[in-house]
Amino acid sequence: MQTVRSRGKISTFDIGTYILLAILAVITFFPFYNVLIISFAKFDVISKSKLYVLPLSVDLAAYKLLLSDTKFWHSFLVSVIVTVTGVAFSMCISVAGAYALSKKGMPGRNGILTFIIITMFFNGGLIPFYLIVKNLGLVNNILVMMIPAGLNTMYIIIMKNYFGTLPESLEESAKLDGANDIYILLKIIIPISMPFVATFALFYAVERWNDWWYALLFISDSAKLPLQIYLREILITSSSTLNSMAMTLAEQQKTAKIYTPSLQMAAIIVTCVPIVMVYPFLQKHFTKGLMVGSIKG
Repeated sequence: MQTVRSRGKISTFDIGTYILLAILAVITFFPFYNVLIISFAKFDVISKSKLYVLPLSVDLAAYKLLLSDTKFWHSFLVSVIVTVTGVAFSMCISVAGAYALSKKGMPGRNGILTFIIITMFFNGGLIPFYLIVKNLGLVNNILVMMIPAGLNTMYIIIMKNYFGTLPESLEESAKLDGANDIYILLKIIIPISMPFVATFALFYAVERWNDWWYALLFISDSAKLPLQIYLREILITSSSTLNSMAMTLAEQQKTAKIYTPSLQMAAIIVTCVPIVMVYPFLQKHFTKGLMVGSIKG
């Protein structure tokens, strides 16, 4: 006879699983923790080691210096504009496209889906892409960080699958009352799909906030560079140059000397915090939104 485990009893396998997951969680979290404590290190607390378990010190000089830099705030504003506007643009074309493709009676539906899927595996290459962007007048234009990356193929396919699972009776009853497709999408489909839509809005927000590739390729005007390029410049700058810059800024701001790695790590923390703060509010929608959209093809 098969032994049935009593409810509430934890087996040896469960204990081993919890321990393994706890170890993986510590391994995953430790790099961020190490970055955090280095960002608070004082100038006179210098070690050859790159990994620290206990806090070195508590010094906010790197953060004060970073937040007093006008270039940082300018790039921060560019990233906010790109993220907010880019997410709105991406969600508009993604939701509208996915909703239209979810209709089996749409003319040319299969051909359009085939064309979209092909873009997941093939592209024209970097040089043709650059020439297209140049001919569209997007070089050195902030829109280059929104329009070329405005649509994620995987997202639109998942959205299409989700919209296809919604009851047809919702639309049929609305059409009997004289509603058109646009009204149905805006007033019925999107409101009942808000958790699902919010999930992909956050995905797009993370992509736009972390994007630096398009800015690196197409933008040379420093006034239009996003926060990630600012962070990249700090991280790849040689230690001697960065140390000289930190000392100069410290003299201008009349602050204490700054440990150069602290400035680099502080830049990472400040760059991550805005987007990380959004996750707790939308995390509950992740599993539900993705699972619902992946059930039916």
